[in-house]
Parts: sequence; C-alpha cells; structure tokens
Amino acid sequence: MLPLNFPVYHFRFKNNENKVHIFDVIRKKFVVLQPEEWVRQHLVHHLIEDKGYPESHINVEKQLTLNSIKKRYDVVVFNSDGSIKILVECKAPKIKIDQNTFDQIARYNMNLKAEYLIVTNGLRHFYCKMDFEQEKYIFLKDIPDFSR
Repeated sequence: MLPLNFPVYHFRFKNNENKVHIFDVIRKKFVVLQPEEWVRQHLVHHLIEDKGYPESHINVEKQLTLNSIKKRYDVVVFNSDGSIKILVECKAPKIKIDQNTFDQIARYNMNLKAEYLIVTNGLRHFYCKMDFEQEKYIFLKDIPDFSR
C-alpha cells in the first residue's frame, strides 16, 4: 500500500486465502486490507496515538438508516455522554475528495449530529466544525485533541 499523509504507525498484518489482512484495534479482528481500509486504519491510529482519543470512544463501520436506506459510516468518535463528537468519512487514496463527498457526510450528519467532521482520502484531510444554527460547516486546520 502506498504511504499516506499520516505519521508512520505500527500495524499487524496477516495473509489469509491469498489476501492481506490488517488488524483493526477497534473491531478487535483482522479485516481485508483494501485501499479505503488502509486510510481508515491510519485515521483510527491518528485519533488514538496523536489526538489521545480512547479506543472505547471510537466506533468503526456501523450501520445507520437514512430515509429507510441502510448506509454505513466509516468512523464515529463519541463524547463521554454518548453524543457524537466526530464523524469521519474515509475514501481510498485514488478517490478525489469533492462536493459529493461533503454532501455524503452532511447527509449522514443530519441524523448523527456530530460536532466535528473529518473527510480524508489519506493524502488530503479536511476538518470541519459544525455550525448547526447557520446550517454550515467551518473548516479547521486540525481536529481538537481529546479532552475529558
């Protein structure tokens, strides 16, 4: 897999049925290493190792229902009270982040009401803080560190 615009992290890999798998510390299992998964695993390690978010506050690849349609979010980070602090949309590195990507995460966030959004393809990262009163997002240089 190609290097991403993240620090270097230590991952566990294994081969199974001629496919490379990477260990997901949140799901506590090996998952097939696809380009989007490579980005997701880097982002999860960034949140834990660099931003100080506890593993127990992070959820990966869970289903949500939007207008009776089942979708999956990539990563959610919860506050201690169970509300959603960060919603993350990961794309494969070859996928260009465009307005459609922001529309997708905005649709998800209409239900989830996350305070912050992250959109990344591993090479480019966009961080936003939601302004629910004005119904817009404010771009940031970085996402805040975890604070209790």
